[in-house]
Amino acid sequence: MKIVDLATRMIELAGYRPGEDIEIKFTGLRPGEKLYEEVLSDKENTIPTENKKIMIAKVRHYEYADILDTYTEFEKLSRTVKIMDTVKLMKKVVPEFKSKNSPRFEVLDK
Repeated sequence: MKIVDLATRMIELAGYRPGEDIEIKFTGLRPGEKLYEEVLSDKENTIPTENKKIMIAKVRHYEYADILDTYTEFEKLSRTVKIMDTVKLMKKVVPEFKSKNSPRFEVLDK
């Protein structure tokens, strides 16, 4: 669903007229924003189905104990506010993650 369609519908549901009572302003992308979200990473594959628009995801498998350990590590880092270590752990969990907003984290991409 397009954001403009959602905004239009919300304005109408509130009893107003889009473009007359309430203007929808297009401001462009802000730093870090994207026009679309990738649901799967490049490392995860899809299996085609009979419908060209529907795919079956083959996602990475994680052990529950590993997820719990990582969660605990994130929780500890959040209490100590160690930002570089937090981003490092994020990159370990999601290797494809690249921060486009902060050049200081680029050292972790190598």
